[in-house]
Amino acid sequence: MSTAGFNSQNGTGTGQAYANGPSQNPVALQQLPGVSYGMTHQPAYNPMQPKATTSPAPGLYPSGPYQPVPPVSSHQPGPQLSSYPSSPGQPLLSRPLMGGPPPHTPPQSSSPSPGPRLPPAQATPPPPPGVSTTSYYPNPQQPMAPAWQYNTATPPMGPATSMSTHPRGPVANHMNQAASLAAPSPSSSAAYSSAPTPHSTTQLSGPGITPTSMHGYHQPGTAPPPMNLMAPQTYQPSRPAYGPPPTGPPPTMKPTPPPTGPPMANATPPPPKTDAQCGGVVNNTLSPTEPDCEEDDIECPGAVAGNGPQASNSYNHVDNKMAGLTQPGPPGRHLGHYPSLPPGYQNTSAPHTTPPMHPAMQAATQPYTQAPQPYQQLPGGPGPAQLSPSLAAMSLQSSTPESLRAVNLLQERNLLPPTPVPAPTPCLPQDLQKINCNPEVFRCTLTSIPQTQSLLNKAKMPLGLLLHPFKDLSQLPVVTSSTIVRCRSCRTYINPFVSFLDQRRWKCNLCYRVNDVPEEFMYNPVSRSYGEPHKRPEVQNATIEFIAPSEYMLRPPQPAVYLFVLDVSHNAVETGYLNVFCQSLLDNINALPGDSRTKIGFITFDSTIHFYNLQEGLSQPQMLIVSDIEDIFLPTPDSLLVNLNECKELVQDLLKSLPNLFQKTMETQSALGSALQAAFKLLSPTGGRMSVFQTQLPNLGVGALQSREDPNQRASAKDIQHLSPATDFYKKLALDCSGQQVAVDLFLLSSQYCDLASLGCISRFSAGSVYYYPSYHHQHNPAQVERFQKDLKRYITRKIGFEAVMRIRCTKGMSIHTFHGNFFVRSTDLLSLPNVNPDAGFAVQMSIEENLDDMQVVSFQAALLYTSSKGERRIRVHTLCLPVVNSLSDIFAGADVQAITGLLACMAVDRSVTASLGDARDAMTNAAIDSLTSYRQSVLTIQQPGLLAPACLRLFPLYVLALLKQRAFRTGTSTRLDDRVSAMYQLKYQPLIYSMLMIHPALYRVDDLSDEGALNVNERTIPQPKVLQLSVEKLSREGAFLMDAGIVMYLWIGRNCHPNFLMQVLGVPNYAAVPENLYLLPELDTAESQRTIAFIGWLRDQRPFFPSLHVIRDESQLKPHFMQNMIEDRTESALSYYEFLLHLQQQISK
Repeated sequence: MSTAGFNSQNGTGTGQAYANGPSQNPVALQQLPGVSYGMTHQPAYNPMQPKATTSPAPGLYPSGPYQPVPPVSSHQPGPQLSSYPSSPGQPLLSRPLMGGPPPHTPPQSSSPSPGPRLPPAQATPPPPPGVSTTSYYPNPQQPMAPAWQYNTATPPMGPATSMSTHPRGPVANHMNQAASLAAPSPSSSAAYSSAPTPHSTTQLSGPGITPTSMHGYHQPGTAPPPMNLMAPQTYQPSRPAYGPPPTGPPPTMKPTPPPTGPPMANATPPPPKTDAQCGGVVNNTLSPTEPDCEEDDIECPGAVAGNGPQASNSYNHVDNKMAGLTQPGPPGRHLGHYPSLPPGYQNTSAPHTTPPMHPAMQAATQPYTQAPQPYQQLPGGPGPAQLSPSLAAMSLQSSTPESLRAVNLLQERNLLPPTPVPAPTPCLPQDLQKINCNPEVFRCTLTSIPQTQSLLNKAKMPLGLLLHPFKDLSQLPVVTSSTIVRCRSCRTYINPFVSFLDQRRWKCNLCYRVNDVPEEFMYNPVSRSYGEPHKRPEVQNATIEFIAPSEYMLRPPQPAVYLFVLDVSHNAVETGYLNVFCQSLLDNINALPGDSRTKIGFITFDSTIHFYNLQEGLSQPQMLIVSDIEDIFLPTPDSLLVNLNECKELVQDLLKSLPNLFQKTMETQSALGSALQAAFKLLSPTGGRMSVFQTQLPNLGVGALQSREDPNQRASAKDIQHLSPATDFYKKLALDCSGQQVAVDLFLLSSQYCDLASLGCISRFSAGSVYYYPSYHHQHNPAQVERFQKDLKRYITRKIGFEAVMRIRCTKGMSIHTFHGNFFVRSTDLLSLPNVNPDAGFAVQMSIEENLDDMQVVSFQAALLYTSSKGERRIRVHTLCLPVVNSLSDIFAGADVQAITGLLACMAVDRSVTASLGDARDAMTNAAIDSLTSYRQSVLTIQQPGLLAPACLRLFPLYVLALLKQRAFRTGTSTRLDDRVSAMYQLKYQPLIYSMLMIHPALYRVDDLSDEGALNVNERTIPQPKVLQLSVEKLSREGAFLMDAGIVMYLWIGRNCHPNFLMQVLGVPNYAAVPENLYLLPELDTAESQRTIAFIGWLRDQRPFFPSLHVIRDESQLKPHFMQNMIEDRTESALSYYEFLLHLQQQISK
């Protein structure tokens, strides 16, 4: 099968597509930007797809007074002009044919002029193999690689960490990289082929009951929860409208739209886990020795679950209860910081206390703080009799759920909740919801999955998953067993959402095959009981980690190998970074993750390459200089990477002498490309982590670059140039690195243009990270130095997984088509991650290929196979379960506005690179227009004047405006090209909880902090001020305000700030005495100082990177940066929030 799709999925840069490994075809074909080729019966809605629009003046924002803007939306009542056909079976060519440009222009829409449109939440149908795009990431749906030859040996495995007795360190801290996760078997590959293929097992016809509306769900025996508990604190309709009043009479907000779906009170849907869902005759007649591994199933080469040796299980668990992620308690109304959640999203249990944490994390994890409760599943799974009483309560007739309450955005001003927005809780039966995956780890843009792609297209919202798979977890159940139980057909790991038909048979929740329960799985060592497989930890925890047996290794697990590549040119020495780096590594060298096999090495470079012989027995390190950078070679290959334990003294001597070694250098050139080639040769035999420190544009030898930035164009309102790489050298090298299990992390410390768009490819395609420190200087920018020190300590000491692969599986009928993050896509659903770190996030877009008519729920599973730094092979598995719904109102009720925003940002980054920044901006605006138009036309039953949004999406226009004003996408404001590209990288690979702070910062007033409502963390009192709207209107010259923008914090001091705060917190008598470049708060022995420092420290502790703090006054140089984050205010080049709402209303009403 042609695998040219790899090239499009991984981006081709400007050079030829690069083939990495035997299973890839180097042919790359160009795909027209924004055009997709629909292979399924229903084309997917894509917000990034061009659509008929005349966009507003430069980049959507007129620079002069507010002008009416021409329409951007193609959704108009009347004749069907929309580019989103809703009738199934209507073919639509939306992607170019493979193999070259299409012979004719595929019809995109009947609308006249194509305008940018962001990819919809729905996954675009997979293109036929061979389509190539210039997008950042792999093409939607690549063909699966034929038997992938995975290097020569297997990855290291970390020791089994016992979590109940003798822990060997944080359980989640030493992860092993996986050789590769199993590819879906032929029988389950329908979701991944370009045309749907029949499943290998026929489907049993069940009680064909369609999924019912999920809104009115409440637990049997409980009273329906009250409807508007939170409304008073969030919605104040009585407040006057803000901004210029809308013309015409103000819309009335009183009438609540009646239910839009048919009454469902008596519907009794089939139980999610009964035989009715397994199609056809159950094929359970395979011989017990039938091999169940596919050719490219590196996740499990050769082991047949249940037929291996009957070794005893050893369970490493957190406590005697086998607690995993703390299990969610019944979702309570106290969770909502959005206005109260719909009845189906709530339960009436009393709030429980949670450990204090960052507000955003607290919001996301609140449902997961109860002690684990065993998942009691009857042997035959819940039957209709058990489910019908609760499902019978799911009726829309009683009242409209809070999440669907119509909110007039032009009238209700204070929409931002005072506390962080929580993730919505899926509307599932309580026993399923209690064990569902933590939303910080696994989250979907829609918590209610539409039954069909057609329904999804009508909703005009993107469907995708956001993952944080290697996140540091305080509790993680770890299982050691000779048998890892998996579905013999699709290779899904057994999980809490499978059905046990009886003690000896379980049904897969992804492909519905019935599997035998292995004998070993019948015994539960936690309870020491036999015959209750449904109580095993694997079936009690949605997140679990397995110590993998030898079948999951293709070579012995690799050791932890660290190679540092350091720029020592004159420019680098001037910045002073070398002293900070050497001191940090000296301080933390004993904390480097690893074992007795850990290796370390160093390369420095300017116009030549310098190696360091650290062989045991030498009295001091030897420096070896290679000046032939055109044909680089390793002078002494065996002594450049040395065992850290055996040669630690030599390593320490080198680190102490390095800063002085180049102190007098006058060498200004940088041969980065040659240094990377040398480092690759050095690491190739083992794999490992390459850490590259660069301070200028590489200008010598291979990979040399020239400045492409025109400083005069930084504030241009036109499209931004040079967002794509200037050369494919760095991408090709990254793919070589990926093939040899080498990841490259780039630290860019510079005060000048470095072409991050080109250099970043070395990290993007090798699953590395990019750290960017603009204007770094050890004297002139001490705040950046502090940030670099803290980031470096975290980087050196955090856990790491080597030679990893991650596979994402989903229920039959759904498919994955585009990935976002830093990785190389090896096959349709397999990501190659030479290193995996706990701070990396990923996103995927999904589509619905087959109708989900017979399903009550669907599941998604991410499996990460890796080698820990201790040499253990481990598999971390996360499983998420979501309900299937058949009405638009249910889809809207379950929309996760932050997840939608995060996925939209990833899609917009791709669109900016493959098409243009203007296209991406228009597409984001269209995404807001489309979703609100769909809600108005299809969900609201009583049409009202004004700009109406469902309560669950009331923040969506604000977040879209925030994206348009974000560094990555803004126009008309001076933005350095490297700053812009860095912001794009962060949006692509940061976990959602951190990227949301970059998109919409949090503003707090801190001059009046009190202990009221404070948290108590480790005997420290942490004040909890309210989150304020990002508008100058909320500032006061008498106060002090802290803005948390993710990687930076600003403490703005008002000109008339109370002298008491200045003295008690800053230690200065008056405003004029506040230092100009203050970045550290003095630790004073006052209650005010302790409260402020505790609050800032607590915010910092909740994220893996270190945000620098800047104390600013009205005269400060950084004040414009602070003011640019006031998203709701108007600037010379961008609309205010109110004007943006008027623009949306104008487009929707057309």
